[in-house]
Amino acid sequence: MALTLLAFDTPNARKITVALEEMALPYTVQVVDIGRNEQFEPDFLKISPNNKIPALVDTDGPEGQTQTVFESGAILMYLAEKTGRFLPARGAARVSTLEWLMFQVGGFGPAPGQVHHFAALTDEGDKRYGLQRFMAETLRLYGVMDRRLAEQTFFAGDLSIADFAMVGWVWRHPRHQVDLAQFPHVQRWYAQMMARPAVQKGFARVLRRE
Repeated sequence: MALTLLAFDTPNARKITVALEEMALPYTVQVVDIGRNEQFEPDFLKISPNNKIPALVDTDGPEGQTQTVFESGAILMYLAEKTGRFLPARGAARVSTLEWLMFQVGGFGPAPGQVHHFAALTDEGDKRYGLQRFMAETLRLYGVMDRRLAEQTFFAGDLSIADFAMVGWVWRHPRHQVDLAQFPHVQRWYAQMMARPAVQKGFARVLRRE
């Protein structure tokens, strides 16, 4: 197979497995165990200089050359342009897709990710301020998403890479300490996404070593 996904079982990696399954692209997985600091190994650094998963290797890239891609948003755009799917080629629909993709990458990812971090701390003094700050921002972002989905079935109108980006993070709503019933339009969208066979296959893909 031309595509190899280097990943671990995280929201950012699940964004890519969902996209690959929705695009019906065959791929293999190379687990990079971040619990064992494998993301700092020199071979991985050559592909992902920021030492972050996921990363992608495409041996059938542009002009038949091997192409590596790091950063989950860039991977989604690369795959969409490779297949011609889930990212409109031009116009307002393309702008909308990119807006909501960047909303996820720049906001609805970093903020709930900090909730994950502070919620795991055992010292109550250390965790109190961080949780208060980042929970407030996470709830604000859910509110933005809920208002958008009150008007649209999917974030950019039609199903797109923006939805694939979002679903990986909404999947972790229990760790965000968020009850989706507070955000009924997000809850509706999430149930609709998780009912899709390709999304289910994306989440079922094993991204850990036994």
